Amino acid sequence: MIKHIGSGHVKTETHKGITTIEFFHPQSNSLPSDIIAELVHAINHAGTDPACVVIILRSAGEKAFCAGASFDELEAIKNEQQGFAFFKGFAELINAMRKCPKFIIARIHGKCVGGGVGIAAAADYAIAVDGADVKLSELSLAIGPFVVGPAIERKVGLSAFSMLAIDASLFRSSEWAKRKGLFAEHHATVELMDEAVEKLSIKLSVSSPEAMAEMKKIFWKGTENWDELLADRAKISGRLVLTEFSKEAIANMKKR
Repeated sequence: MIKHIGSGHVKTETHKGITTIEFFHPQSNSLPSDIIAELVHAINHAGTDPACVVIILRSAGEKAFCAGASFDELEAIKNEQQGFAFFKGFAELINAMRKCPKFIIARIHGKCVGGGVGIAAAADYAIAVDGADVKLSELSLAIGPFVVGPAIERKVGLSAFSMLAIDASLFRSSEWAKRKGLFAEHHATVELMDEAVEKLSIKLSVSSPEAMAEMKKIFWKGTENWDELLADRAKISGRLVLTEFSKEAIANMKKR
């Protein structure tokens, strides 16, 4: 099934226990709120679908995996309520991935920025290719990686998360991301990456769904307060995006 959303889409298909969820947006697979909402819906549905045993989350194209938040929507935010609503979408996406009882394998084929790093971190197992470099650009927009931060810190630790968050203009290599634990696997070519994704997903598709669901509870232990935590973080971002610092930074970024 493919859901067309403006000039983008979210496509879902299930075959032999493997549900593949693909998102696309022509602006480097950025994430406007309607695509985020459809991703949340697709993940929630797959989590309760008895035909689904394991999920592959991927984006379309050959360049960026995900450029993060939509600059058009960021620029259009006029008040704190709108700001909170936009960033709460990212909170709901991370929480959907966290609470989904099925393992989520993320296929990372290109650069990850901002929310894209959050998706990679919230996946249970991320498989990447050389060149899938990562950057948290939020501070350069006068915001900060508040919503995605807990998921990233959980994966890479406070030290590595701080490095990403503080130097908001620097891409860290895919090798760095693998060393820090953000990526479970790192491959030299797309073909090798896809072979690894297929091999793991097939193996998991014939594994015990109940055992994997119980394992996932253990892996995510200690995050039970994230519904409230990430909503609170969304309020911070929703407030900061209205500052003159942020408005000027977003306008300058859109001119590039």
